[in-house]
This record gives sequence, C-alpha cells and structure tokens, in this order.
Amino acid sequence: MENLLLLIFGIYLCICGSMNIRGNIRTIHAYNRRRVAEADVPKYGRAVGSGSLVMGISLIVSYAVTFWNEAVIGCIVVPAMVLGFALILYGQFKYNHGIF
Repeated sequence: MENLLLLIFGIYLCICGSMNIRGNIRTIHAYNRRRVAEADVPKYGRAVGSGSLVMGISLIVSYAVTFWNEAVIGCIVVPAMVLGFALILYGQFKYNHGIF
C-alpha cells in the first residue's frame, strides 16, 4: 500500500494520455500548445498522448510488480520515462517548434 501513489498517478497519466490521443489537447499547458497549427493538433495530441500513456502504463505495471519484487521498479519506470519524455519532446519540437 505504500506505493499507491504510483497507481494513482499512473491512472491519471493514462487518462490524460488517452484524451490527448483522441485530439483533446486541453490538458496540455497553453504555453506548450500555443504555436501548434490547427491542422497539426491531432498529430501533436498523438505524440504527447503516447508519451503520457507510456509513462502511465509503466507506473501501473510498477505498482503491480511491487507485490512480488520492489527492486525492479527502476528497471520498469526509468526506460519508460525516457521513452515517454522522448515522445513528448518530439511532439513539442516538431509541432510547437520548441519547448515553450
């Protein structure tokens, strides 16, 4: 139960990521999406949403794995966070033309 925050935050990221993938990018800060062209909104949402979804799923899986072996959390979370942030940064640089 001490890792319940992993599960809660993972579910939150999965919900936000799935909303972004469907084209609803209102969950992304306004300054992060202000230069995205209207035609690129679905592509931007898919890129950022995929990154959020990958990170959320990794946190949920990490919570499930803690019941057997808590030492492998880092082996699950760290690569997924790197991949998720890479997808988010890809969307930011390609469709927003920068981080801010």
